[in-house]
Amino acid sequence: MMDRDNEKQRLEEDRLLLNALADGELDAATALSLEARIEDNAALKAEYVRIMEARAALRRLGRPEISDEFRQRIAALAEPGLAAGPPSAASARGISGGWRNLAAAALVGAVLSGSGTYLLTAQGPALPIEAAITDSHMRGLLAATPVDVASSDRHTVKPWLDAKLGVSPPATDFADKQFTLVGGRVDVVDGRSVPSLVYRHNEHLISLIALPAGPQVPPTEPVAFDVGGYHLVKWSGKGFSYWAVSDLEPAELGAFVKLYREQS
Repeated sequence: MMDRDNEKQRLEEDRLLLNALADGELDAATALSLEARIEDNAALKAEYVRIMEARAALRRLGRPEISDEFRQRIAALAEPGLAAGPPSAASARGISGGWRNLAAAALVGAVLSGSGTYLLTAQGPALPIEAAITDSHMRGLLAATPVDVASSDRHTVKPWLDAKLGVSPPATDFADKQFTLVGGRVDVVDGRSVPSLVYRHNEHLISLIALPAGPQVPPTEPVAFDVGGYHLVKWSGKGFSYWAVSDLEPAELGAFVKLYREQS
């Protein structure tokens, strides 16, 4: 009985860690340790993929429209005695403050969470690679530091990635062209640990995620995507399928991709 309880507690702890990893809330050492466990544990990998699929599906749902009737019902619950008709300016100001606003927000959140769960279960969509790449970039932005190894020296970044993964892309610094190499990190994309380089252009970060593709994959020209407000560019070459993702303007991101392809 005790072993069963311990196993259940461990599963709950693992779920919390997986969600924290998906949210970019783990420090680099803990994230790397968990990613190694994910690679070796099929159940953990399946749970992590499920979490990432749920996040991607939630983004695709978009923000639902809330009808005036629903707002009136929220207002009536937040302050009993309000008329069923359209709320007055005075009552609207009252509802927007204090505990009434918290109560309304909690109720809306509960309703939307319930409907979102139903839609996720009903749709069960596969996780697009574009969404997985964007999630990796967002985790980097939300983490305490966007890199696991911080350096602009390719002789530091590339050997570090090689040691962690056994493979790494060219880690060229383009500081003279205003694209500075910040460092490298290990990302998990579609259940695989993959190398990523991080560049800075002014106040913007670029994640260059390199999915090992093997020498049999032919080179391809860049193709642009937009996902959740981020711009992505994909191309293949030298054994990798490359993805550059950033909130840079498309022209600036395109300039970075051109530079990397020419000099790397």
